[in-house]
Amino acid sequence: MNIYVGNLPYKATEEELKDMFGSFGDVSSVRIITDHESGRSKGFAFVEMANDEQAKAAIEELNGVEFIGRPITVNEARPKQERPRTGGGGRFNREGHGGNSRY
Repeated sequence: MNIYVGNLPYKATEEELKDMFGSFGDVSSVRIITDHESGRSKGFAFVEMANDEQAKAAIEELNGVEFIGRPITVNEARPKQERPRTGGGGRFNREGHGGNSRY
């Protein structure tokens, strides 16, 4: 089961999360989500546990628990929603001119 962990302190490590969730069972993977530009944590992570019963126990016990000074949010991860594709267009053509733009 894939578990969402939110409100993480920015200094939290994947190893610390693995240890915390590991007390409930086998942890397959831990991934703290980071900003592509800065590499800094975005304050949430995903923990994968192989056994659903162990994962549910971890969710039940760890949701709201204080972790490095912050109460963490722990729940079953929802599938990623497809974002609607926007046209990606601006008002400029390839030469960078506005053409018929009023601006």
